[in-house]
Amino acid sequence: MSVNIHEEITRLIQYGLQKNLLTKWDIDVVRNKLLEVLRLDECIIVEVKEERLEHPAAILDNMLDWAAENNRIAENSITYRDLFDTKIMGCFASMPSEVNRTFYDHYQQSPQKATSYYYKLSKDIHYIRRDRIAKNERWVTNTDFGELEITINLSKPEKDPKAIAASKSLKESNYPLCLLCKENAGYAGRINHPARQNHRIIPVELQEELWYMQFSPYVYYNEHAIVFASEHTPMHISKQTFKRLLAFVEQFPHYFLGSNADLPIVGGSILTHDHFQGGYHDFPMAKAKINKLFSLKAYPDVKAGIVHWPMSVVRLQSSHLAPLVEAADFILKKWKSYSDQSAGILAFTDQTPHNTVTPIARKRGDLYELDLVLRNNRTNGKHPDGIYHPHAEVHHIKKENIGLIEVMGLAVLPGRLKDEMSLVAKGLVQNNLSELASRHDQVKKHVKWAEQIKKKYPHIEAENVQSILQQELGLVFATILEHAGVFKQNTEGQLAFSRFMNSLNEANH
Repeated sequence: MSVNIHEEITRLIQYGLQKNLLTKWDIDVVRNKLLEVLRLDECIIVEVKEERLEHPAAILDNMLDWAAENNRIAENSITYRDLFDTKIMGCFASMPSEVNRTFYDHYQQSPQKATSYYYKLSKDIHYIRRDRIAKNERWVTNTDFGELEITINLSKPEKDPKAIAASKSLKESNYPLCLLCKENAGYAGRINHPARQNHRIIPVELQEELWYMQFSPYVYYNEHAIVFASEHTPMHISKQTFKRLLAFVEQFPHYFLGSNADLPIVGGSILTHDHFQGGYHDFPMAKAKINKLFSLKAYPDVKAGIVHWPMSVVRLQSSHLAPLVEAADFILKKWKSYSDQSAGILAFTDQTPHNTVTPIARKRGDLYELDLVLRNNRTNGKHPDGIYHPHAEVHHIKKENIGLIEVMGLAVLPGRLKDEMSLVAKGLVQNNLSELASRHDQVKKHVKWAEQIKKKYPHIEAENVQSILQQELGLVFATILEHAGVFKQNTEGQLAFSRFMNSLNEANH
């Protein structure tokens, strides 16, 4: 491919001007940075017809193709291209101090204006890769618990085999310690750690502690934020967790903020660095109503109830922060030591703890709200991956942990399903599932499920097969959430849930 790299530099600078990433006074500085990155002689910025570009991916792709042809990158693969285009876009990222100052200038007008500025900046400097996120498939499925949100995650690039091989010869490095550490901001990256020259983080004070806010590079919902501890300390749910969550939504009342659980199987993918996830999005669980109210005798200022949700959720509400924190801490401590053998719940195996919570905080008008999702990570012979985890019968759709985002009703399904569902759709329409399964291993695991769909929908055609599969995938997700619920949705399970709630008012608590 023939690319005039000087014209592409001009186009990229025009993009920077269009997105207010730089002014005409910055052009020479940015141009020289780009020339240095690309190792070029000086060029003249020429006038070009203005383009309205939503993101810089098209320009960067041309520049990366040129870089590959001219040996500016070691391999023309996703890992090396990402390292290089991040370095390019780092030339457009303002100094951290300037981003922080602008954020808090906007905050003086409104918290919402501050986060909107920061979100737009993160997209414009290509830290949030909108071109990849646009590939994700999304829909909603109506269930007995309301509309669940479903996405097939196609935005994360596949593993790069050449980079994996090359990383084996790399000298071991523990800098940054993990993907959440503050040292990632501005980091040049390496083949086994992403580049972050275009990454900026916002300092936030929570309970007189320094934390930082950033956005997820692969946002799953609007303003998908991550709030992480300044120091690399492990995840731990405690009274202090509730204080921090509520302190954050007090400062950013348009956001929710929640934490993954702090135990394996029911926890998130990163348990080594304390962090929360939040954002400007109303999740299905937040819209769910309270099924049954309970009084907490020790906390009369706190309203408590069981939420109509496939997982086991206690919702607490109060206009005052202190009693809400105390009530949440009391329930956490009670749950951590709670066993009910008739419901299959054991708090400990020897000295190994099994009970914890996934907490989510939000503000509703003058009320503060905490959802405590009860979790248990016990395993047994029948369910070696976890008793309260997706069971084997749904592993053909998803077998990964159910973390915070999915707990709240947004399924993040694996990208493999796009191709697999395309084959299943073909088999359903052509009525040749068994024959397709004999030729495609990806279809075999779905045959039993697909046969059930055939019985349920006698008239499957090319025009309706996609909507049918989307509906059924959403229903599988509802089943997965029920698997993860410690108190089941049957009469016995709900009676057991009530027993736990009633135990909160027993003497000697």
